[in-house]
Amino acid sequence: MKIAIIGGSGLYDIDNPSEAEEQNIVTPWGETSSSILKTQSGENEIFFLSRHGRGHLISPSQINYRANIYALKFLGVDWIISVSAVGSLKEEINPGTIVLPDQFIDFTKQRESTFFDEGIVAHVSMAKPTSPGLSNCCEASLKKLNINYQAGGTY
Repeated sequence: MKIAIIGGSGLYDIDNPSEAEEQNIVTPWGETSSSILKTQSGENEIFFLSRHGRGHLISPSQINYRANIYALKFLGVDWIISVSAVGSLKEEINPGTIVLPDQFIDFTKQRESTFFDEGIVAHVSMAKPTSPGLSNCCEASLKKLNINYQAGGTY
């Protein structure tokens, strides 16, 4: 399997980044937020991309998500796990709880919001934006590691 982790606030790098292979992918949408680090975990290839760039310098509205996703697709990634540190609007979700979202609302402003532009028209359903299979794998890992989590939620 090829698994990508997009790190956000709070997750900036991987263990031993100097041992990882650095990937710089040219995309039709420009540069990725940072170079992509490739490493191995057992039989899995792991790719790490810092969403806000190394040093946390790119604001949410300036993240070139189209280049990031294209580059991961180009590398043949099977799964993307995107990590973000955000607060909750629900009192019962304590700080430090990992939420495995099944829905999201994107309030990021002033950036392109689609891959489909310049003469390409597509209607893409957003009814089920996350993978139940990947969520189940993450949930099983969190249970095994005895980490506090909640399955389902809106990011």
